[in-house]
Amino acid sequence: MKIIKIETLISRGSFAKTKFWANARKAICTAILAVDHPIGSGKFTIFPESGKKRGKGNGVKPIKDLFVKKLVKSGWKSEEPLKIASEAKPGKLDAVLYGKAGTIAVEWETGNISSSHRALNKMVLGLMKGLIQAGILIVPSRKLYKFLTDRIGNFTELEPYLDVWKALTIGDGVLEIIVIEHDAESESVPRIKKGTDGRALI
Repeated sequence: MKIIKIETLISRGSFAKTKFWANARKAICTAILAVDHPIGSGKFTIFPESGKKRGKGNGVKPIKDLFVKKLVKSGWKSEEPLKIASEAKPGKLDAVLYGKAGTIAVEWETGNISSSHRALNKMVLGLMKGLIQAGILIVPSRKLYKFLTDRIGNFTELEPYLDVWKALTIGDGVLEIIVIEHDAESESVPRIKKGTDGRALI
């Protein structure tokens, strides 16, 4: 898997300068780059088929699960709840790292663009309440997006709203978007299954 862009929305205060954050960010990037398909191939090759029609294209959850498993092996926790509201439950975070310097949350987008906005806002609220010190959202590029589940959240559709998050007055913390893309395209590789069937990849 390739990282084609890291968009920093917020990077302020002492936490952004800690070794803990630098090491965690490096671990996140390393885990992304290590995601491959087919597994063991050493690169991420996508079956080049549009995901617009039912049963076509490639699923997303199996890709995310491979990434999260790589982080868990280095001490991260998966499916962690973030208690940012007393009544509404915003859902669990894909991966969380706890440390003396703070807490880091990562979300890998598997839903539509509305889900991407919710994920960012959930982490923003966590930053505002001091529950996390850094939040990362991982989304596909437009080039990868067209081969995945239809309407999956992607960077192109988030881009018009970046200034909203950049304008937030959070004095200490980090908020970033990492944009990912496949290494190659080939009809000789299997499709990545959609839904629960995708667990066969893992």
